[in-house]
Amino acid sequence: MSVVKGPDSEREITIRQMIDENQTVLLRMCYLYLHDVQLAEDAVQETFIKAYRALDSFRGEASARTWLTRIAMRTCMDMQRGFWFRRVERRVTPEMLPDRTQEVEDGESALTLAVMNLPKKEREVTLLYYYQDMTVNEIAETLGVTQPTVSYRLRCAKEKLRTELERRDDP
Repeated sequence: MSVVKGPDSEREITIRQMIDENQTVLLRMCYLYLHDVQLAEDAVQETFIKAYRALDSFRGEASARTWLTRIAMRTCMDMQRGFWFRRVERRVTPEMLPDRTQEVEDGESALTLAVMNLPKKEREVTLLYYYQDMTVNEIAETLGVTQPTVSYRLRCAKEKLRTELERRDDP
């Protein structure tokens, strides 16, 4: 009679720790990409499944957060490219929105809207730098680009945001 082995406890502990430390951050990022809470939750779940399967290949050259962010971004992009994502109506009606827990200032919503209207490459670095608190080095590793490229994209994004927000302030 053969003995049934349970899950690898070290792997389980590692992935549980990654989930505890990164779940909320990844959910926010996925939501910003997909604009849908359920899709973002699915993307995060898929991210951790992929991470668990590839845990042996994680070399630790980058932080776990950087590695998981890269997986999450690719998962979101895969979901966006899929047939289902392009064909489903994702408009939100006012009845579907949750009750507001705190007031959002006009300037804050204008900034968020301006960030979301940036070109994709500039929006990515802006979200990772300002909303995910990643360093330029971590962003470069996550996106697979050089640090000067990240700095350039951040500088361009800042200029576009400044111009957009000043334009909105001028009547």
